[in-house]
Amino acid sequence: MKSLILLNFKTYPETTGKKALLLAKRLEKVRSKKYEIVIAPSLPTLEEVAAGTLLKVFSQHTDLAGLGPFTGKVSAQELKEIGVKGTLLNHSERKIPFSILKKIVKDCKRNKLVVVICASSLTEVHKVTQLAPDYLAYEPPELIGGNISVTKAKPEVIAKAVKLVSKISPKTKVLCGAGIQSREDIIKALQLGAKGVLIGHAVPKAKDPAKFLRELLG
Repeated sequence: MKSLILLNFKTYPETTGKKALLLAKRLEKVRSKKYEIVIAPSLPTLEEVAAGTLLKVFSQHTDLAGLGPFTGKVSAQELKEIGVKGTLLNHSERKIPFSILKKIVKDCKRNKLVVVICASSLTEVHKVTQLAPDYLAYEPPELIGGNISVTKAKPEVIAKAVKLVSKISPKTKVLCGAGIQSREDIIKALQLGAKGVLIGHAVPKAKDPAKFLRELLG
């Protein structure tokens, strides 16, 4: 099974509006036998990107909402209908109360979306892994968007997270996030037991994103 490279477009100037699909089209040309590349575009661009790229597309967030009177909400059912394959949940920039998160995860699973739950501490890892997501993304918030990767700053915590997740939910795979920006960071994450990485600014803000991603994956 390929390791996952999940690229969070966030809402950077380089990734929003018409630039989202243009970036996706560039990145889809990067081929790898070892890694599966998945992108999470900004919410307003989801449908266009999902329809216009060969890459698998995840949502950056999903709300607890069906189809009905839910103004401004992001529904798992609608995401499925527009071709989105999965979702990030509980990112440090969009935290979700656990009682609500539990219901959202259930709704996403019902709609056959791949669920990636983010956690910013081992305590949170322990709590949210009980929801048995497909992936648990461990990201220390103080390292997100920085120049020091979690693989260098806190490698022992990644190993602890992997062990903790495997004990609570053996089928849940761990992603390593926060500051990932080199091939060495990815290799180290996999050596520590992660099954992939979550990358934010490094790829979209690169001078040549496709070339940079190709170098990242070796």
